[in-house]
Amino acid sequence: MKPVGAVIRDQDLAVVQPDTSVLEAVQTMAARQIGAVPVVDGERLVGIFTERDLMARVVASSRDPARTAIRDVMSTDLVVADAAESQDVCLRRMQQARVRHLLVLREGRLAGIVSLRDLLAAEIDDREDTIKLLNAYVHYIPVDLGQKS
Repeated sequence: MKPVGAVIRDQDLAVVQPDTSVLEAVQTMAARQIGAVPVVDGERLVGIFTERDLMARVVASSRDPARTAIRDVMSTDLVVADAAESQDVCLRRMQQARVRHLLVLREGRLAGIVSLRDLLAAEIDDREDTIKLLNAYVHYIPVDLGQKS
């Protein structure tokens, strides 16, 4: 299986700062159709804000999204992977941690974010490629055998 870095290779990463309002973060997430956004303080990764955080820590607590800073509602117990790790390892890590988004690091710095959906789509693509190769192998007829009748 390919490394998870291949999934994030061309990613246009959206990030927010800790002092960003929840409303601004959610507007960014909605515009990009993403379910989570990394929180960075300068160059340093400090958290992640997800749809679950929005529901559990903002909506359920009746907080005002326009007046609530991301730092007050973000998740700080981060589940991360190195860009060189296999997609399979990342899927297992996400299952064990019961998260739907995984922050990907390269040389200790934030390189991207993958969702469970991203990894499952990549796995399906890999399996389709394998099926095509196996079908080609099974249906291969050597030239000299194909000409004998």
